[in-house]
Formats: sequence, C-alpha cells, structure tokens
Amino acid sequence: MDEIVDTLDEIAGLVFRHLADRQGLSMTAMACLARLHEEPRRLTTLAVAEGVSQPSMSQLVQRLERQGLVTRISDPEDGRASLVALTESGRALLQERRRIHRERLAGLIATLPAEDAAALRLAISVIQPVVGRLTETARENRTEAAKA
Repeated sequence: MDEIVDTLDEIAGLVFRHLADRQGLSMTAMACLARLHEEPRRLTTLAVAEGVSQPSMSQLVQRLERQGLVTRISDPEDGRASLVALTESGRALLQERRRIHRERLAGLIATLPAEDAAALRLAISVIQPVVGRLTETARENRTEAAKA
C-alpha cells in the first residue's frame, strides 16, 4: 500500500510542482477556475470543494473578479443567491494553461527511451480505469462532506 501511495504522491508532485504554469495564480485559484469550467457554483460550494474557508474563498473570488476571470451571476434556483461563473477571459486562460501543461508533459515524455515510453503506455492502460474509480470515489466523498 505504501508503494502505491508514494507513487501517486510522486505523480501529483510532478504535475503540480514541475509542470504547472500558474502565472501568478495559486493552485487553489487554478483549481477554482477548473471547477468553474464544469459549471457555475455557489461560493460556499467552491469553498467546500477546494477545502478552504468561506471567507478565504470569498477573497479569492474577489481577486479573480478583479482580474476579469470570474463573474457573479444570479442563481436561477434562488434569486437571492448568486453563482460564481467563469468569464471568457477565465476560460481562455484555463485553456492556455492546459495547453502549456500538456506540451510540457509531452516534451518530458518524449525524453524517455522507447522501452520506457512503451512501459508507460502499458501502465496507463492498466491504471486509467482504476484512477477513474478513485476520482469518482473522491467526488462522492466530497459531495457527502458538503452535505454534512
């Protein structure tokens, strides 16, 4: 079990520390933009999803608003509430960051010897459905935590 945890942690470190190009945005800010790419959300929902306090998320959203990356819109289910939504600028920034991230990762993979690249392809074909199940379980756990 430790080997699995250590390897997944190393993969996360590779992605977050060595490949990410946040251009002045924190990992939480980029995660928030990515989450808003799915759909507009209430501030409280964003705070729970990102594991930060509501006041911290409020400050982050205000900064992202000033940068023109998010906007607040009326909640169609409750006119008294608002949702945070990604702007076109926010969407473009997120797409550009993803493009750069993929290019960096592809460049790194291109440095591998052919046998390592083949081994990685095989490992990915095996691990991909397992990671999908882990991701789904993590989403369900977050949803349950948000309801509590």
